[in-house]
Amino acid sequence: IAAAHVAGALTLDDAARIVALRSRAITRLSGRGGMLSVLAPQERIGEHLTAGLQIAVVNGPEQVVVSGSPEELDALAARCEADGIQARRIAVDYASHSPQVEDLREELLELLAPVEPRTGHTPLISTVTGEAIDTATMDAAYWFTNLRETVRFDTALTTLLATGHRVFVETSPHPVLTGPVTQAAENTGTEGVR
Repeated sequence: IAAAHVAGALTLDDAARIVALRSRAITRLSGRGGMLSVLAPQERIGEHLTAGLQIAVVNGPEQVVVSGSPEELDALAARCEADGIQARRIAVDYASHSPQVEDLREELLELLAPVEPRTGHTPLISTVTGEAIDTATMDAAYWFTNLRETVRFDTALTTLLATGHRVFVETSPHPVLTGPVTQAAENTGTEGVR
């Protein structure tokens, strides 16, 4: 959302609306889910997913986040530990990027209907599609999908590397994306990434 604002796709008011209203709506899911960060390839973790779990985020070749019910996340964490895979719970009690978000579809489409995206002045790579998009399409439906579907940071990163980008800035207070950026650069044989 911040990137869409900085790229010129959203006014500050629209960006704030999306942040505030999605955050408020997701509290309705509190207590029903959670998220687990796992240091393993998506394919390996995919073999252990049950019906109530979904890959929520693919950050890189060996870092994913799984979203779902607390009980199934606990069982997955135990399987990971038995297999020597590092996994840790993320301090949330809801399951973003999972089927649970479907319960918010109508509410979010209505609340975010006033958002008026526009074509930005700076290209934007979507973590929904992993490709450059016309930011004028970042309407209410886009922002619902952004919360519901798997975050494809890995694909967006690959797109950026393939188009010549070499400098990445980690703005999070926890530098969790530094490793995936480095791994992606190594896996694609890209040099000069910092």
